[in-house]
Amino acid sequence: MRILQAALLALILPVAFTGSSASAQIFLKPPTVPGGVLLAPEPGYGVPLPGATAAENRAALVWNLRSALNVAALQCGSEPLTRIAENYNALLVNHREELASAFTTLTGYFKRRHKAARAAQSAIDTYGTRTYSGYSAVSGIQPFCHASARTVREAVFQPRTKLSLLAEARLRELHNAVKARMGEQQFPGVDSSFGRRLPKLDESCWPTKKKKSSYLASCGYITRY
Repeated sequence: MRILQAALLALILPVAFTGSSASAQIFLKPPTVPGGVLLAPEPGYGVPLPGATAAENRAALVWNLRSALNVAALQCGSEPLTRIAENYNALLVNHREELASAFTTLTGYFKRRHKAARAAQSAIDTYGTRTYSGYSAVSGIQPFCHASARTVREAVFQPRTKLSLLAEARLRELHNAVKARMGEQQFPGVDSSFGRRLPKLDESCWPTKKKKSSYLASCGYITRY
């Protein structure tokens, strides 16, 4: 009976049709968000850095990727099966050297542009705020979480010192996902953002009586969006 209940629950939980192991756990069939390579921040795709060197632009892309996935880890809590927060924490550990180097390089850029220490620090703070706010998703929260789940999983296994390559490949898509107004593609016209009341899977919530398990209503339900 427990196996049957798990199977029925699996039918109502969104999964991906890609054949891979639950590519994002948000859509049955995800929308296609346009992407493409981003070699340096551009208007609408990060905060441009006038006069930046190639190394500084690379550092900006790495920092943008970290910022985007940090926002996703905070915003996508209603999609726990994507494990974005856990993968983001693993990313911070696996790529800490490259992330630290990117921040040092960015700090050097602002110090070069602003000779006064206070002005440089203010510029860095403003840059960080604008970068984070660029990934704050409202209408595109589900496409953004979907794209972030795939990206952060790839980032965890990206070879060290090569995170910039993933940033170049994924940042344009992440920015576009924030603005996307697309939902479930397997069933067009159905709003995939409605709440779903799902039973909890704790053993104590499924007492067995006469060889049959029944759900204990007092356990309440999880509302998943």
